[in-house]
Amino acid sequence: MSGSRAVGQSGGRATLRSVGPSGYDCRLGAPLQARLAGWLDEGPTAHGWADDQVWTASRVRTLIRRKFHLSYSVSGVTRLLHRMGYSVQMPARPAVERDEDAITAWREVTWREVKRSGRRPARSSASRTRRV
Repeated sequence: MSGSRAVGQSGGRATLRSVGPSGYDCRLGAPLQARLAGWLDEGPTAHGWADDQVWTASRVRTLIRRKFHLSYSVSGVTRLLHRMGYSVQMPARPAVERDEDAITAWREVTWREVKRSGRRPARSSASRTRRV
């Protein structure tokens, strides 16, 4: 016998159990995640973003780079935050600066100018061969 069958027979069932998912472990262990959570609770203003009080994945990425000297992608930060229990937040109400008249005018005038015509493409076959 060879391969995993021999290993399974020599080591018993314990050797055949899963060791967990493959892939990289998180570069921010539990203690570092706790420090990051503390900084996130302080808010963006405490870390140099004074224009608004919103944490974005890009800002969290910058914070991780500054504090831990680690490079994460924006999608990696999003996955990390999700694992830490954070979720995407949507505003409770529309922005004060929202101009409903300008939005309506854009939909009625500008959108009609840039929208494609309603013509459908000519009927064709999905096959690369021609009918005989």
